[in-house]
Amino acid sequence: MPLKNTRDRWGSVSKLLHWTTLLLLVWIGWLGLTMGDLPNGPAKIATYALHKSIGITILALVAIRIAWRLHAGAPDPIPGSPRWQERIASLTHLALYGLLLAMPLSGWVLNSASGFPLQWFGLFNLPAITGKDHELHELAEDIHEWLFWAMATLVVLHASAAFYHHLFQRDATLARMLPGRASRVEPSMEAPDA
Repeated sequence: MPLKNTRDRWGSVSKLLHWTTLLLLVWIGWLGLTMGDLPNGPAKIATYALHKSIGITILALVAIRIAWRLHAGAPDPIPGSPRWQERIASLTHLALYGLLLAMPLSGWVLNSASGFPLQWFGLFNLPAITGKDHELHELAEDIHEWLFWAMATLVVLHASAAFYHHLFQRDATLARMLPGRASRVEPSMEAPDA
């Protein structure tokens, strides 16, 4: 399987970045939804620290993903796809990248405004991007939560569209992002004639 994207498939680097980001999003989302209910103590502090470290990791991965996408390009649209679907897919990808950047950045602002140090897996500290500020902390907390729900909604819609293409359109939209060896699309999986 090629490292770079081809005209009809995502390459192995893009697939690795895509699925790693998804797994981290599921993990950090679960942590974010459950950590507030933990009893105060070392386990809660460790969970918050893990949540923050994963968030910084996602931010770095998204920067790498954007750089790789600019370098490696993207596969051509599926033949026979309506232009409106291509536009929605492009806008959805743009919105996902925007949210993947905004979510960890809002968390970084939230952490900085609270006055806590931000460490990456206990290895090193990242600088605060704002001073301690209670009002900014409250605003960043609200924004972080809103961005989470927007991200969750968009991810579900993105996945639903991929499954719709796979099950009903019978095209290679989903197959070309799945891990594994590149396989040829069977004739039954090609887009129907318009």
